[in-house]
Amino acid sequence: SMVLPEVIGFKLTGRLREGATATDLVLTVTQMLRKKGVVNKFVEFYGPGLDDMPLADRATIANMAPEYGATCGFFPIDAETIRFLNATGRAKAAPLVEAYAKKQGMWRSARTPDPVFTDTLELDLASVEPSLAGPKRPQDRVPLSQAAAQFVGGMEKEFGRADDGKRVPVEGGKYDLGHGDIVIAAITSCTNTSNPSVMLGAGLIARNAVKHGLKVKPWVKTSLAPGSQVVTDYLAKAGLQDSLDKIGFNLVGYGCTTCIGNSGPLPDAVSKAVADADLVVGSVLSGNRNFEGRVNPQTRANYLASPMLVVVYALAGSMKIDITRDPIGTGKGGKPVYLKDLWPSNAEIARNVEKYVTASAFKKRYADVFEGDAFWRGIKIKPSLTYGWDNASTYVQNPPYFEGMSAGAGGVADVSGARALALLGDSITTDHISPAGSIKKDSPAGKYLLDNGVPVADFNQYGTRRGNHEVMMRGTFANIRIRNEMVPGVEGGVTRHVPSGQVMPIYDAAMKYRAAGTPLVVVAGKEYGTGSSRDWAAKGTVLLGVKAVLVESFERIHRSNLVGMGVMPLLFKDGMTRQSLKLDGTETFDIGGLAGGIKPRLDVPVRIARADGSVQNVTVTLDEVEYFRNGGILHYVLRNLARAA
Repeated sequence: SMVLPEVIGFKLTGRLREGATATDLVLTVTQMLRKKGVVNKFVEFYGPGLDDMPLADRATIANMAPEYGATCGFFPIDAETIRFLNATGRAKAAPLVEAYAKKQGMWRSARTPDPVFTDTLELDLASVEPSLAGPKRPQDRVPLSQAAAQFVGGMEKEFGRADDGKRVPVEGGKYDLGHGDIVIAAITSCTNTSNPSVMLGAGLIARNAVKHGLKVKPWVKTSLAPGSQVVTDYLAKAGLQDSLDKIGFNLVGYGCTTCIGNSGPLPDAVSKAVADADLVVGSVLSGNRNFEGRVNPQTRANYLASPMLVVVYALAGSMKIDITRDPIGTGKGGKPVYLKDLWPSNAEIARNVEKYVTASAFKKRYADVFEGDAFWRGIKIKPSLTYGWDNASTYVQNPPYFEGMSAGAGGVADVSGARALALLGDSITTDHISPAGSIKKDSPAGKYLLDNGVPVADFNQYGTRRGNHEVMMRGTFANIRIRNEMVPGVEGGVTRHVPSGQVMPIYDAAMKYRAAGTPLVVVAGKEYGTGSSRDWAAKGTVLLGVKAVLVESFERIHRSNLVGMGVMPLLFKDGMTRQSLKLDGTETFDIGGLAGGIKPRLDVPVRIARADGSVQNVTVTLDEVEYFRNGGILHYVLRNLARAA
């Protein structure tokens, strides 16, 4: 049987006001839906606000579903869908899409009655104001007019220090650095950088900056990574790429860059100044995610913003400048230049979209997209039925998921004598669990690469080495900002190995437990596994020997991924928490009631034995059992294929 999801209706009315962008809208929507609570639910956007909403803006909203927690966010098919197909070189498909949608009763028009939903919420688009989100989560929206005050006021709360106003000189440069300075400004991401209105808007701001004689601050590392090569075409046709180049927003590639941690290191002199003075510096990026430790190891404050605001903040150079009131910089003739001098009107942006975004560009760029470029076509391969594993590769290795697998699913065994590998707080993201960014030289993953002859300069990032389980399991829970309550006051992927009392990297402790035959558990608070649906957050967990994760609540996608890898996702019941149980990580855990058979929403008894000899018995809940019964989705699928062969 199929479990039908709850569908939340999000009614949109009105139109965006002058100066507001699709990014401002999506940050507002994300904040509202996180507050509403839509985990495990679908979200459908409807209402008269769709009448004038471009498909690119809709895609920007739908693509943020992992950030607002929904299983998916979607829009109905309507005339705008057909316009988009025609405008992007897919006119042949447009009549079929329209006819099918109308025949199936899925077509929306201004006269279509509102659907019936489980629950609803509403937003007047005219109320959306220019915004950022940060400094650590995409749902933490900050009105642009309050951003500077929020940063200054939150220094102590967010980063544990007061802003003393100190600035330190940068070696070899004629400038200095201080708290709040922006060291990375990146136009990056998939949907934001494929949205013509905000990309052409960013180009127009760059044009106006050049006209007024403004330059990006020398400590800001800038980059431009469009989501499509078509963006390059229309920026060039509009004459705006030259302006972006002049202020430092040069093309660095396409697709995931800074948003997933591929910003690369800061310039050596800037990096040294930040480290030596322990400065709280920041990034502004047009991506979807700004979780701790994701963007760059040295940027503690990370803000999501439209590509247009990314350019403005690169020119301003600091989060402490109120760009809605203060000068962005000093232009020609010593004149102060303000935001109003740079910001294009909605009408000017619309004219540029209409003139330079053409169907011919999409046809040209995507005609041979599946053939790849010369580098892809030049890869030498040997035809074979199965993949030829290279044991010397540090990028791709044969993972051990099927080692010891039997032909049939065995019984589910109880867990006895498990130790806590980590005791974590609320809002642990998949970036905390499996970072995608840079690999530290002295980390377990770094040591593995060095031992295999890879120099530090060629480490690359965790995300690019995700085909090698040896790297990725060493990187699990290795986020530089994760805080394990078993080691109070320490940031980074370390834990206390309980039998010895030693503090060590989580990977090293997990291997010691494995050698001793000790199973492991992870204990955490609310919203465990938020963020992207990173499969390695579950794969790495199981490879470390973790049998169960006990939390107050899960993000649905990560919970499903844990089940898919054969890790028990267990929920505390009746308001129980790690704090109410007074857990400190020295306990052992016996998880019972499994050997007799499992079923959805099973109550599972857990026996907690404390270091002082006392014992406490509690009950938790297990869900999503079929994949778990097979030891994970990979085993489940392989067994089904074997039976069908």
